[in-house]
Parts: sequence; structure tokens; C-alpha cells
Amino acid sequence: MRISFRQLEYLVAVADAGSITGAAAVCGASQAGVSLSLSDLEKRLGVQLLIRQKAKGVKLTAAGARVVAEGRRLVEAAEELQASAAAAEHEVSGTLGIGCYTSLSPFFIPPLLDEFAGRFPALEVHVLEGIADDLLAALRDGRCELALLYAEDCDAGLTMVPVRTSRPYLILAADHPLAVRDAIHLADIADEPLIMFDVPSARNAVRMLEAVGLTARVRHMSSNIEVVRGLVARGVGYSILVQRWPADLSFEGRPIACRSIADPVPERKVVLAWPDGIRLTRRAHTLIDFCCTTMESGSRLTHTD
Repeated sequence: MRISFRQLEYLVAVADAGSITGAAAVCGASQAGVSLSLSDLEKRLGVQLLIRQKAKGVKLTAAGARVVAEGRRLVEAAEELQASAAAAEHEVSGTLGIGCYTSLSPFFIPPLLDEFAGRFPALEVHVLEGIADDLLAALRDGRCELALLYAEDCDAGLTMVPVRTSRPYLILAADHPLAVRDAIHLADIADEPLIMFDVPSARNAVRMLEAVGLTARVRHMSSNIEVVRGLVARGVGYSILVQRWPADLSFEGRPIACRSIADPVPERKVVLAWPDGIRLTRRAHTLIDFCCTTMESGSRLTHTD
């Protein structure tokens, strides 16, 4: 049995495009050529990789998904080898896939696509935004080489490097009576309405109150951070966040007071994660260096969401 590298490229392209037609266009091959090559691959491996659906593209079988994950790593390794051979000694090139947790995106994606990518013109940076489960799946099947996540969202099969450590904090209207304090105990504000940022990383607010014997009075939940901040600025309630916004103003321009929590609260760690046992590319190591030096220092964002 001997399979070709081109067959693996076709299979990965089909998995990404969702159809043989789309894969053929990406690979610059004919539809018939891709179809015949994949049929031969299935024959050589002795398993069905694709379920072909008329007018609905193709669907991977369980075996197909496993082969795609391994094939993707081989394709990327070959690209890394080619890029390393062609690049100058100081140059970082090729394609780097990065996952980023949704609520971290406003803080990490702009510098990644601007400052980091700008340092390496020969490097093509792609960022996938999503919730933790989606990013973990992307790491496992090779769509991302690294992902920016919260440490508590990572499973046992990942290696992690800490990028930023943050502490939850309170936001309330600037004219709130408690705003004169530098730090506020949760018991002093728990009876007031809670405006909850409705993303998994911020739902710890309720558990944080419960941990000290308090009950949250949720007034409104929103997955839009500006809605949360806007309601707080208007005095409708308070909120507990992790990520510190660079300006203490709502979308409407109303002032917001950001205050420390006087109670002991668990810190949150943002990490770069990748699957155990994977040999990182030079591109990935460059990103780790960038995040651990530039993203932690040189910004007001010492708190995170």
C-alpha cells in the first residue's frame, strides 16, 4: 500500500470546502481527478472516508475525520519544511492558524493581525474566533496550531503557556454611591441588580457570589459587552467582568466606574494552548514569544473577560 501526498491534500481540501467541486477549485485540479484520487485513497486504506451526497456535497465518516486530522498535520509539516528551506535564516514564513476565544478577540486579534503579522511579511496569519469547545475541536483536527483560551477551558490533552493573568472586577455607574471606594465587597452590592455578560467566561459572576454565600439578582443577560456596559453606565445595575476595557465610557459616552473586588476572588489565566505531543513550528514559537512579551506588558488591559 502506498498513498500519495497529493491524495492527502485533496482529502484535507474536501474536508475544508465541504465538497469535491470546492476542493478541486482550491487545489487547481479537475473535479473528476479529485474524485478518482479519493476513491483510490479509500481503496488503499480499506475504509470509507467520505459519504457522497447528491447536491449536498460530502460528509466525513468517523474514519475520514481521523485521517483528515493526521493528513492535515502532514500537509502542514510539508509546508513548514518547504517554507524553512526557502526562507532566509531570519525570516518567518508560511501560514499560521490561531484560535481565539470570542470575548478575548477585541484585545488580541487587532495586535495579532497588525503588529505581529506586520513584523513578518512572509507569514500569513489566519485567526479563528469561537467558543472554547469550537477552538478545542480546531486544535484537535489541526485547523489551528495554537489557541488563546482561558486555562480552565483547556482539557488534559493540551500543553499551555500563560500569556496574561487577570482578576475579576466590578463595574458600576460613575455616580453610584459605592463608586467612591477603591475596592468593594461583594456583600455590599449583591442585593442590587446584576447585568450579566452572557458568555461562558463571564458567567463565573454568579458562582463567585455563591461562593461567599450570596445570591445574584440577575436583571438582564447579554452576550454583547456594550449592552452590559451601557446598562451599567445608566445605573440599571452593576456587573462583574474580567477583561478591562481601555476606556471607562459606555457606547453612548456615559462614564463607568471600574472598582476592585475586596473579597478574595480567583484569578483568570489566558493561555496559548496546543495538543500534547505536537512539534510546534517555528511560526508558532514566534507567536508564543510575541504574546508572552508584548501582550502581557505595554497595555492597560491588566484585567480580562
